[in-house]
Amino acid sequence: MSEMDRKETAGVGSDNMEIRRYNLHPMRVLKACGLDDDDLSRPTIGICNTYSDVVPGHMNLRQLADCVRKGVYRAGGNAVEFGTIGCCDSVGNSHDGACSILPSRQVIADSVETMCKAHKFAGLVILGSCDKIVPGLLMGAARVNVPTILVPGGPMLSGPAFGKKAKADSSAITEAFGMYQVGKATLDDVKRLQYVTQPTCGSCNFYGTANTMCCAAEALGMTLPDGGSAPAVFNERLRIATHTGEKIMELVRKGIRARDIMSFSALQNTIKFVLATGGSTNAVIHLCALGYELGYDTDEILKEIDEQSWLIPQIGKINPSSYEHDMEDFYKAGGVMRVMDMLKEKLDLSVLTATGKTLGENLEEHIYLYGERDDDIIRPLDRPFSTLSGLAIMRGNLAPDTGVAKPAGIKEEVRRFTGTAICFSSQEECCEALARHEVKPGHVVVIRYEGPKGGPGMREMYRPMKLLYGQGLDTSTALITDGRFSGTNNGCFVGHISPEAALGGPIALVKDGDLITIDVNTRELTLHVSDEELEERRKNWHYEPKPTSGYLSIFSALAKSADKGAIIDWKALVK
Repeated sequence: MSEMDRKETAGVGSDNMEIRRYNLHPMRVLKACGLDDDDLSRPTIGICNTYSDVVPGHMNLRQLADCVRKGVYRAGGNAVEFGTIGCCDSVGNSHDGACSILPSRQVIADSVETMCKAHKFAGLVILGSCDKIVPGLLMGAARVNVPTILVPGGPMLSGPAFGKKAKADSSAITEAFGMYQVGKATLDDVKRLQYVTQPTCGSCNFYGTANTMCCAAEALGMTLPDGGSAPAVFNERLRIATHTGEKIMELVRKGIRARDIMSFSALQNTIKFVLATGGSTNAVIHLCALGYELGYDTDEILKEIDEQSWLIPQIGKINPSSYEHDMEDFYKAGGVMRVMDMLKEKLDLSVLTATGKTLGENLEEHIYLYGERDDDIIRPLDRPFSTLSGLAIMRGNLAPDTGVAKPAGIKEEVRRFTGTAICFSSQEECCEALARHEVKPGHVVVIRYEGPKGGPGMREMYRPMKLLYGQGLDTSTALITDGRFSGTNNGCFVGHISPEAALGGPIALVKDGDLITIDVNTRELTLHVSDEELEERRKNWHYEPKPTSGYLSIFSALAKSADKGAIIDWKALVK
């Protein structure tokens, strides 16, 4: 208390209490924003909104924030809104050179932590839809540990049929360009698809990283039921937002905080859900990073993913695992709740959720708005689409500290692939080679120096994979990288190879013509070169870091490898 405050409150009795109430309320400055005493007498709920009109998945968040505000006020709270950044992966990962997308996850987490700790919110509602934004919001929520619920914006609807897809998604544009490069599509096809494959706002219409993380948040218990998959333009999305505003007040009254929901058991449930549905490979680094913020060792989370991947079959099939069904279909088939119901014998049903109830109670009470389960999209455990899990942690002399593959996006005939290396030191080099038709059947495309430090920023190798698909090379070639992959990719691929090339990992020593074997069934990634030869190559290896500035410099200097979730290990910094 300042000296002035002491003098103002020096009296006794009820007058003194009134002075303290109105003058010393920590949010009293908000009267300058038009709030009154009734507002300040209510618990203050922060609404962290990542709205912008430069990200399709976030264009509807302003409307959803209004619904949340209505729910909060209806339930007796006072809502105050603030913003933080949110970048579009489709745009950011396509730019040449260093990538700011993955590092933005840290900026978002820092922003949430800063605002919440500065303003002492009683509770928090976080709004976001897209790839690094959702994990960044959850990481920030884990740090501040107040009652918190996530409201995703929901996936967009799909476009008309194109190529092999019954419903064209936003990635079909790049696939069509690959087809154009080999004369299988016209330039008009490419132009037309830019307008029709993304007919509404929302996160991308396939089960990529954005929708994987929104659905994972629901499986984790941090989003209300159906909040992970209801399409952006459905009226259910508005009701979920309003109910979230009401529920956050219930969590505040009950004292249910973010870490009470995001327990280790809840993380285990989430891992099983992601594996069962063939979620994005990026879920591995994001779950490791979230686990770190919750106080767990990233190695512990990676070990859990690895162990469960041998036990959980694939029971969900959504684009890109299926060319027939998109996120709207998944939602109508029962979405996250249906999958969790199919998995319930393997889950901890006692974990708390954003409803204030347990997962088991939510499953018992859930109403499926569109009726019966669709066996083409979600199946029971005894009739899986594949006995292989949706994701696989790879090891071998080419990935001593692991890599990540996605069996759900790899056709059976190429789950074991042996080919000769064709090496590139950036995504751009690879794309230029593809334009010149230098990649041939039997090649294992090696893209390196795209890891967390080398990128810096660990871009997604989205474009090369889509061009390979468009050129008809998706089942006759493979691609490995120390970078990442978009959740929409399919073909034979392994990402997150650690140690990365910038740290002198074996991927830096591969030469054109080296024989490489990828065996997803046994989880092995093998470079058929002797240890002695690799040591000789290392003597001549040299790495020159890319010039950076600003927060990319900080990320490049401090980021851990992909197997550690590409985190900034702030705990080590403060020791």
